[in-house]
Amino acid sequence: MAIIHDRDADTLLLLCRAGFEADCAAELTERAAGQGQGGYARATREAGWLTWHQPGQPVAALMPRTLHSGGLVFARTAWPVLGHFEDLPQHDRISPLLAQVAPAGPFSALRLEHADTNTGRTLQRFLRGFRKALEPALKKAQLWDESADRILHLFFEDSGRGLFGCAAAASVSPWEQGIPRLRLPAAAPSRSALKLEEAWLRLMSDTEQAHWLAAGRTAVDLGAAPGGWTWQLARRGLRVTGVDHGRLAAHLLDEYPVSHVSADAFTWRPPRPVDVLVCDIVDKPSRSLALMEKWLVRGWAKVALFNLKLPMKQRQATVSSLLARLEASLAEAGLTMQIRAAQLYHDREEITVVVLPGQGGA
Repeated sequence: MAIIHDRDADTLLLLCRAGFEADCAAELTERAAGQGQGGYARATREAGWLTWHQPGQPVAALMPRTLHSGGLVFARTAWPVLGHFEDLPQHDRISPLLAQVAPAGPFSALRLEHADTNTGRTLQRFLRGFRKALEPALKKAQLWDESADRILHLFFEDSGRGLFGCAAAASVSPWEQGIPRLRLPAAAPSRSALKLEEAWLRLMSDTEQAHWLAAGRTAVDLGAAPGGWTWQLARRGLRVTGVDHGRLAAHLLDEYPVSHVSADAFTWRPPRPVDVLVCDIVDKPSRSLALMEKWLVRGWAKVALFNLKLPMKQRQATVSSLLARLEASLAEAGLTMQIRAAQLYHDREEITVVVLPGQGGA
C-alpha cells in the first residue's frame, strides 16, 4: 500500500485547549503566510483539536525545529497526517490499522491521543486496553524499532474513527496530547506550582534548566503570594525574593532560602541584579509585558519567565503583537535573546513566556 511520507504531508493535526481552536488556526495562517504559503483550517469550537490543510504544499515547515524552539503558541502538540481510519470492526480493530500504518513504519514510539474534552476523556479506558493489544502487534509485525526515531500517532475521535500520522521525536511534544503528567506535592503552597514546572519542561531544554535553575542562583518572584512559583525555585536551591503585599506560606520562610518583601511588584526594584525573574500577575498583558521589558532592558534580570493574561477577543493577534513588541525592545537595547511562548496545559486564559540569553549568554 502506497503512503505519503510525513515530509510531504499537506495536513497537520493539532491539539489545543478547548475554545482556542480559532486562535490556533489564526496562528497557523500567520505562520504559513510568513513562509509564502496558504492554507485553511477545519475546526469545531470547543472540540479541542483541528486540522490544517495546505493542498499540494508540505506542512513540514510549520513544525518546530526542536522541542524547545519554533513551536506554536496555542497548539499543545501537532503532527503531519498521513491518513484516516474509520469503521474499525469491534471484533478486530488491530488488523486494519496495521495494514494502514505499515508503509510508514517502523516506529520507535506510540502515541494514542484524544481531545482534552469531556467527550474525548471517555476514550481513556478504551485506549488503555487498546495500547496493550497494539504495541505487541506492532512488534510482531516488525513495525517496532527503537532506533527509528519515528513516533506513530493515532488520534481517536471515537473508538472506531480517527487520524494517524508520524513525526520525528525532535519536532513534537514529548507527552501524549502535549500534556505532562505532573503531581502536586503536599508542600506546594498552591496549584500554580505545576504551571511553573510545566513551563520549564516545555520551554527550556535540560541543559538550560541545569544552567539557569541551579542551586545558588538568585531569583525574584513578582506577585509571589502565596508562593507556588517561589517554592518551585527554592526547592531547587535558588535564593528567592518573593515580592507581594500578600503573605507567603509560612514554611517557605522557615525551610527554604526565601525572603519576603512587602511591596508593589510594578514599582519595586532589586538592590542588585538577579539571575532569574518570574512573574504571574493578574493584570493587562501590555502592562505586564512592559514590566518584564523594564527588568530585562535595564539588566535587573538575565532570564525572565512570566504569564500574560489574554483578552476575551483577538487573543492570537494580541499575542503576536506583544511578542513582536518584546523582540523589538530587546533588539533596540542590543540584547540577543530567545523568546519562547506557549499556552500550557496548566494555563487558562493566558500564555507563558520565557526569555533566555542567546548563544553564549552566561
